[in-house]
Amino acid sequence: MSQPFWKTKSLEEMSAAEWESLCDGCGKCCLAKLEDEDTGEIHWTSVACRLFNPKTCRCRDYQNRLAKVSDCVQLTPENVRTLTWLPSTCAYRLVAHGEDLPDWHPLVSGDRQSVHRAGISVKGRITASESDLDEPEDYFDHMLEREP
Repeated sequence: MSQPFWKTKSLEEMSAAEWESLCDGCGKCCLAKLEDEDTGEIHWTSVACRLFNPKTCRCRDYQNRLAKVSDCVQLTPENVRTLTWLPSTCAYRLVAHGEDLPDWHPLVSGDRQSVHRAGISVKGRITASESDLDEPEDYFDHMLEREP
């Protein structure tokens, strides 16, 4: 039996469809994160991007997100190796570092809902949308003690 593509190809060698399929749909990258200016430490919040659909854990306008959300970051083979805020469970990060995908990842389980059943996604844990908050200080009320 042949190996799955994420074990045989580098991120740069993957097709667009393979690259997109690495996303497990957890929604963690769509949460607002606060960076401590002194230490560089990342603090997670339960505030979602204004385009985030909390029911599906997907972007409402994925194709146009970069034009509509000025601080949306398009993941690339280059930046997934250096972005400090990617979740520890992120498939892009795992594969970039030569690690395998966990059993709950949809590419392994064959089920798009497995990430939610495993409690890895932010489904049911969003407390606000960035469009609901007026001031930067408002995010502090939604800070999490650790990565979701």
